[in-house]
Amino acid sequence: MDELARIYAATNQQNWVRRWTNIGNAHCLIGDLETEKGASDKAVEGWLCALTAFEVARRLLDGDDAQRARVSIKVERAIEKIRCSEHGMERVHVACGDAAEIFPYYLPSGDPDLLAPAVICISSEEESAEMLLGRLLPVLVRRGISVLVICHDEVSSQRRGQTNFMLSCCLDYLAAQPNVDSSRIGVYGDGLSAVLATDFALCDRRVSAAVCDGGLWHWARTLAAVGWISKTADLVDEETLSARRLRSVRKLSCPALVLAGGRSAVNEAEAVKLQVDCEMAHIDLELAIPRTALTPAGEVENFVTSDECIFRWLEYKLRNSTAPSLFASEEPVRF
Repeated sequence: MDELARIYAATNQQNWVRRWTNIGNAHCLIGDLETEKGASDKAVEGWLCALTAFEVARRLLDGDDAQRARVSIKVERAIEKIRCSEHGMERVHVACGDAAEIFPYYLPSGDPDLLAPAVICISSEEESAEMLLGRLLPVLVRRGISVLVICHDEVSSQRRGQTNFMLSCCLDYLAAQPNVDSSRIGVYGDGLSAVLATDFALCDRRVSAAVCDGGLWHWARTLAAVGWISKTADLVDEETLSARRLRSVRKLSCPALVLAGGRSAVNEAEAVKLQVDCEMAHIDLELAIPRTALTPAGEVENFVTSDECIFRWLEYKLRNSTAPSLFASEEPVRF
């Protein structure tokens, strides 16, 4: 993934997409053959490798490319094969009172006899729950964390209170599972869903860790509005700006990890300023910046290292709510 820019100089986009799609097809075939032999673990390993290959292919394609839809179908088929392999993954029903109902994917932790932490994962505004699940499954299998994967469109609402209520219902669902430790449930919002994760963590104090935007999206929108109306935003002193940036994040009752740059909803420069402010205020907020490669298809994030870093942080923070910083540096982590 880190070599994409150099690779593109030697071959065209379609050849590279075709190569990764063929790699995914080959791993799916391996998984199918292992199933016929009765080797379910090896079969799942093949399908997981296929999911990563298909995700690479998807990211090299434009959003409106017809081939992207075909690759997405391959992802859904691989997920279905894993779901049928007795690994406990299922599509579940979460009732949200009389207002709505949602149908997320639930993947329990590996050991049914141990209480494990859990994470609510919300897809980006552009993707379905299946696409996020397909990307995360290789990171999640055998990690010892239960997850509930939700589509952004299912929980996003014009009314913030309604969104938070639906996410609280999802947390209720996880807390009721026999192998979930209800005191160790986190939330992860991908893309613009990082904003939803922040709002939810502020609303529901049961959230033990949040991968979110730290309030920066609302902050940026407010600052832009003030600047447009008053034409004086540049004249506000840095001390006042710092205090306003901290206003939301001070209300968080849990550790937070903010992703900046790339496909994130967060501006890297503002995120760095927020991290410095939080360091001075002794607020448990950490910053991570994914590595990206500039290609003809746009900026492509190294999602493999990014997702590993995110769930390593969640695993560490949910293991102990008083855990110190995982990234022992005041500099933003680049992964």
